[in-house]
Amino acid sequence: MKPSLQLRVGQQLTLTPQLKQAIRLLTLSTLELQNELSVAVETNPMLEWDEAQAREPPAEKVDTAHDPSGDETEAGADDDWREADGFDLPDFASVRPGEDADEDGGDARFAAIPDLHDHLLWQLHLSQLSPRDLAIAQAIVEALDEDGYLHEPDEAIIAAVAPEHRVGADEVAAVRHYVQQLEPVGVASRDLRECLTVQLQQFPDDAARALALRIVAAHLEPLARQDRGRLVRELGIEESALEAASALVRRCAPKPGARFASIAAEHVVPDVYVYKRQVHWEVGLNPAAAPRLRVNDHYVSLLRRCGRDEGSALRGQLQEARWLLKSLEQRDQTVLKVARVIVGRQQDYFERGPEAMKPMVLREVAEEIGMHESTVSRVTTRKYMHTPRGTLEFKYFFSSHVATRDGGEASSTAIQAMIKKLIDEETPQKPLSDSSISDLLKRRGILVARRTVAKYREALRIPSSNERVRAG
Repeated sequence: MKPSLQLRVGQQLTLTPQLKQAIRLLTLSTLELQNELSVAVETNPMLEWDEAQAREPPAEKVDTAHDPSGDETEAGADDDWREADGFDLPDFASVRPGEDADEDGGDARFAAIPDLHDHLLWQLHLSQLSPRDLAIAQAIVEALDEDGYLHEPDEAIIAAVAPEHRVGADEVAAVRHYVQQLEPVGVASRDLRECLTVQLQQFPDDAARALALRIVAAHLEPLARQDRGRLVRELGIEESALEAASALVRRCAPKPGARFASIAAEHVVPDVYVYKRQVHWEVGLNPAAAPRLRVNDHYVSLLRRCGRDEGSALRGQLQEARWLLKSLEQRDQTVLKVARVIVGRQQDYFERGPEAMKPMVLREVAEEIGMHESTVSRVTTRKYMHTPRGTLEFKYFFSSHVATRDGGEASSTAIQAMIKKLIDEETPQKPLSDSSISDLLKRRGILVARRTVAKYREALRIPSSNERVRAG
């Protein structure tokens, strides 16, 4: 064998830089897109913010019936960006950044909310603890997990304050008891039993509290399983006494720090708004989702004065700026197309709620808008719509189907809503078993096996019937 040169003719699909950019922008969430645009403005002098109005293409340009391809020339696109009239949105959708601001110029909606550690440290700094005890308390707070529990041993706390103070295990225990009394009560506990005990001690000292403390101390497992018969036998008490004690335990928080973790969730900006106008459901882009960009006219005029051999770098940046603006417009069009199809197919949901959700898969939407299924998948990921029923991710409206008796189909989301409604309406003393729920759904013409009911119930985080037993 010897080296040789060969010439072959073939075809190969290649992603152009413009297409790669369009795909990448399509996968970004609204917050990520805002960061991406900020970086683009900082690095490309041919781009600038358009402060005149929020970025939103005209309604006729995003109407799939009039513009199925979404393709235009660069010159025509530039004119559209300058002459766009805004889409007619309802009043509740017209909030722009800077509105509802407080007197200091900040936006109250985005005010920083302290987490569990900041909340506890704030209380400690208002206390009258000595510098020695304050250092121990701060070390304890810093060691808490997101639920408010302390899993670090006393030796770790002692080592944390060792550079400043020499303390013993008794001092750590005393300060930990003080921290447990802060808001939320029960933080810094070692386990669930201790956490509930600390909280129960806040209630008035009566027979119900005494019995609740006995149950938490030695009978927590049967209480968690709602094994009321076993509790009555082992404790030698009446049902009424057990119910009063159980009611106190239910008022306690098994994870005292969890509510601080839930409010610190990532902020979601809706990409589109869904609203009803007369008898029709309509969709419009959120004008405040991302700021509008435009080509810097000053630099364009300077570039026109340059010769053919001059300003090559600026010409390249001008082309990149036009590509970005074109990609943003295509992103808006694609998001709006998918949102309109979703709303059109799920109008029963908006009218009647989750029980009316229809089964829908990505392929159906892709076929209707004439795009690939992977494109629809990118659009439905981390994209949100603000609706009268809440702000929902696009993916929420996609679900598998279950056969019905008449040969039709019901979505899994609708079935889960039915299961939740049946459980909410059940008799507390006789909760519905999975088999009973399956039978009730079959009477409605929905063929769902008991195992499927159990899977949907667990997805809804609803306990089994044995765990739901409680006195009326």
